[in-house]
Amino acid sequence: MIPTPHINVAEKGIIAETVLLPGDPLRAKFIAENYLDNPVQFNSVRNMYGYTGTYKGKKISVKGTGMGMPSIGIYSYELIHFYGVKNLIRIGSCGSLQKDVKVRDIVVGMAACTNSNYANQYNLPGTFAPVASWELLRKAVDIAGQKGIDVKVGNILSSDTFYDDDPEDWKKWARMGVLAVEMEAAALYMNAARAGVNALCILTVSDSLVSHEATTSEERQNSFTQMMDIALELA
Repeated sequence: MIPTPHINVAEKGIIAETVLLPGDPLRAKFIAENYLDNPVQFNSVRNMYGYTGTYKGKKISVKGTGMGMPSIGIYSYELIHFYGVKNLIRIGSCGSLQKDVKVRDIVVGMAACTNSNYANQYNLPGTFAPVASWELLRKAVDIAGQKGIDVKVGNILSSDTFYDDDPEDWKKWARMGVLAVEMEAAALYMNAARAGVNALCILTVSDSLVSHEATTSEERQNSFTQMMDIALELA
């Protein structure tokens, strides 16, 4: 085994079969230092930190993926095809598109709409609908219930644009019942579907396009602990 262009690991087994994937590498560092026992850093290429440790006796890794579908597409592909990862759990932030989805709420992405052309590579004779792993989705909802954490489960939007030329464009997705917008899940779900492995996206609402309420960047990096608790229990 040789290191990939983006993950500096040459030995099999250093990365766990279950990997948590925050976009922010500093959130990966925060999780490793505050949740994992005996964490060992396995990657620092491009400062996209990755760590492996144990949580309640189970081996688990956490790895930053950066922003956007091209970035998570690269990292998730390498984790799956070069390092044998079977369960990929994105933990990130999102913007609410619905008035009943409040800042700091937890959203679980049952499916991910997208304005990206990521699926074009598969040459499908139609439109592909990226969906989560039912196994991980059901378990996440069960864990949240056991912990008394309310979660919103439904459709999310993975967008290629953060600063949209049409600032009202999000309302079209909201009319279709889409709960929230983020930038990575659709590519993750497609990579996982193509490889036959499990993927799930768990999000904390960082801001609302409806109410315009927002959290700080520091809060997004170091808090959102309910989302982390659910994801870690999935290992």
